[in-house]
Amino acid sequence: MRALVISSVIGALALSGCQTMDNGTGGARQYDKTAIGGLIGAAAGYGLSRGNANSSAQNNRAAAIGAILGAGTGLYLDNKEKKLRQQMQGTGVEVNRNPDGSVGLVMPGNITFDTNQSTIKSNFYSTLNKVAQTLTEDNKSAILVTGYTDSTGNDSINIPLSQARAQSVASYLARQGVPTSRINAQGQGAANPIASNATASGREQNRRVEISIYAAN
Repeated sequence: MRALVISSVIGALALSGCQTMDNGTGGARQYDKTAIGGLIGAAAGYGLSRGNANSSAQNNRAAAIGAILGAGTGLYLDNKEKKLRQQMQGTGVEVNRNPDGSVGLVMPGNITFDTNQSTIKSNFYSTLNKVAQTLTEDNKSAILVTGYTDSTGNDSINIPLSQARAQSVASYLARQGVPTSRINAQGQGAANPIASNATASGREQNRRVEISIYAAN
């Protein structure tokens, strides 16, 4: 039984292109995200099936199906990440992969909003138009827009401002054709800083809007 499950996982990894590469820190191993998706999918499929007390054959089949679905999710997000990286070049928007596997866009406050304002700067429309273009290609993405501030002020000011900024971005994407049912906006105030709030440059980095893109049916 274990051999069959492992074979399913290995097959998914082989099909999805497991890779080893130098990440610039001494040759640490990094694996293709599609392969990781297949591995997670296989484990999830097998675990859920076994939890339902199915037969060995049913468990193995669930693992194989989970691997295929997981690999498909990874490939979908890989393609979104690749296209967004190309589109965001020179815009000041950072594209990365979040720990939960979603594709992340970090939009610094200095290019998106004026100080203490939640109205999007008009010169940032073209950048958001590119993001919307990628998201509306298939309308299969789930999008979380999160607003942040620096630590200046208190929650009574920062949380409503960060929420308003996140909602402004979400509403703009919706006007460009992204279904509102697939967008969620939230404000986190000064939570989760990505730089030190002790310096002006650090506070500028913390004043941001992030978009997380997930694969959804």
